[in-house]
Amino acid sequence: MVIQSYRPRLAEACRRFGVGLAHILYDVQTLHADRMPTKGPVIVVSNHVGFLDGPLVFILTPRPLRFLVKRTYFASLWGFFLRITGQIPIDQHSADREALAAARQTLTAGGGIGIFPEGTRGSGAVETAQQGAAFLAQATGARVVPVAVLGTKGSGGRDSWPKLRGSLRVVIGEPFALPKHRGVPGRERLRLSTEELRSRLASHVDEATRETGLTLPVSTPE
Repeated sequence: MVIQSYRPRLAEACRRFGVGLAHILYDVQTLHADRMPTKGPVIVVSNHVGFLDGPLVFILTPRPLRFLVKRTYFASLWGFFLRITGQIPIDQHSADREALAAARQTLTAGGGIGIFPEGTRGSGAVETAQQGAAFLAQATGARVVPVAVLGTKGSGGRDSWPKLRGSLRVVIGEPFALPKHRGVPGRERLRLSTEELRSRLASHVDEATRETGLTLPVSTPE
């Protein structure tokens, strides 16, 4: 497992530094921070449009989160920061039991997990969703908090960054619990819960674009 270097105090210092840097480089705002539960396990699910989505949600969400992050990123220049801030490496091409167990342990302890259910950068409209977030919510009873990230993709190619001093918004939605679907077989229950999560996140993103006036990009998934 690649999370042995996690140091909560150092992670919080990185968050504070990141907030200051973000406000220097961009016009950054978090909207509806009061909606975030201050206690108990939460799974923050966000749309995914640009490279800055993960760092932005990490620093601007009102409570610490540990994200499920592509394992390949831990071998990049970002690997050191991913480790010390407690991010959890996951293999997206398999049922990564080790990653899910680490996330479940964090939730059982009352912590927060961050997930991009779309699994990759794209338009951010949440037209599809992977099952990991719904699985963890079912397994732990954690509340789900939808988050819309807007403005993080530039006008160039899919890896382009937003222009300096551009408007970036993190819009926090109302927390919800997934229906239990009692009496429904396990696989179908997970499918239904995943669709419920996807639909509610997509609706929140749509509402956030209307509230902020920021639109989603047209993007080709990675």
